[in-house]
Order: sequence, then structure tokens, then C-alpha cells
Amino acid sequence: MDLRKLKTLIDLVAESDIAELEVTEGESKVRIVKSSAIPQNQVVMVPPQGVQQYSAPAVAGAPAPAAAPAPAAPAAETGHVVKSPMVGTFYRSSAPGAPAFVEVGASVKEGDTLCIIEAMKLLNEIDSDISGTVTKILVENGQPVEFGQPLFVIG
Repeated sequence: MDLRKLKTLIDLVAESDIAELEVTEGESKVRIVKSSAIPQNQVVMVPPQGVQQYSAPAVAGAPAPAAAPAPAAPAAETGHVVKSPMVGTFYRSSAPGAPAFVEVGASVKEGDTLCIIEAMKLLNEIDSDISGTVTKILVENGQPVEFGQPLFVIG
């Protein structure tokens, strides 16, 4: 859906008494919600693979929305933390239905594959950089991960 159509939809919602509008065009889905507390519209586009959120600019003179509080820092992990070397999607196994590379309690040696991170349609094996026992798996299968995000704790 192009930006001109989105702008038109946002303007229509802003000028009308409706609180919410949802439009599906092909595989794209747009949902515009009018907030009563702040005169600002929110547009959410849902492509087939994930969710992207776009917000319409606030009306001039309107108070800026407060920033969301930062999530609490996780407690310090005991043991060696294996972190993600890239942004991508975390997979515990080589294929759907295949057994996971490692489970909690598994012994690993330096160089053993712990998981796969898919980035830009490339599958990157993430290997253990130390020997030990996997004490925690910090990410769920299929979840997006950020650069430097803790993935495993090896004791």
C-alpha cells in the first residue's frame, strides 16, 4: 500500500467519529487507531513475515507521548554468556522438526554448533567458544535477536 493511500486513510479517520479502521489489501493489512488521550493516529502494517509499526506525526501543539520505560536489566548470569554476533532470527535446530543442536544440561566442546541465526536469507551456525555445560537457553526458537543479545549460558 502506498504512502498516499495511508495518508488519505489517516486523514479520514482523524476527521471522522470512528475510533478504529482496518483495511486489507492483498497480503498487506493496515490498522489505524485513533487515541482519545492524545490527538494522534497510529498505523500498523502487518506484512506476512512480521509486524512493522508506523505512527502518524503528532498534531502541532500536541504534547509529545512519554517514552516507554526501559525494560529492567536481566540479572547477571553465572557462567560464560554466548552472545549473538549479528541481527537475525534464532533457530535451535537445522530444520523444522529436527532435534535441537543443544539442550539445557548438554555438554559442549569448543567449536560445537549451538544454534543457527538466519540473517538476510543466509543461515549462520553459531559455535561455542568454550567447553562446558549449557545451563540456560535465553532465546525461544524462531525469535528475532539483536547484535550482542545473550543467547546461551555455559557453565
